[in-house]
Amino acid sequence: RSPQVKAFVTQDIPFYHNLEMKHLPGADPELVLLSHRYEELERIPLSDMTREEINLLVQKLGFYRKETPDAPVPEEFQFAPAKPLPTLPPPPATGIKTPLKRDKGEHPDL
Repeated sequence: RSPQVKAFVTQDIPFYHNLEMKHLPGADPELVLLSHRYEELERIPLSDMTREEINLLVQKLGFYRKETPDAPVPEEFQFAPAKPLPTLPPPPATGIKTPLKRDKGEHPDL
């Protein structure tokens, strides 16, 4: 095990909001990014990274770093690093279909 990764896990993870450590015996250390539905999005191997590189990575990914492990997390970072869901267009009105209006000289089949 890399002492750099171990230092990040033991000393830095407690400062990050929504970042959890799960120890899997025998597995190489990796950062697993999950969606809000806990679906796996990406795996990033950490074995060859320094503690500083891992800190920069998780901050770049949008994880919020608290001043102290017990510090409150500002409202706007409660769901960090999640990105806002894309705004979907409103669903069409149901049950009512209006025919397209055409000018008299229009030929839709041309």
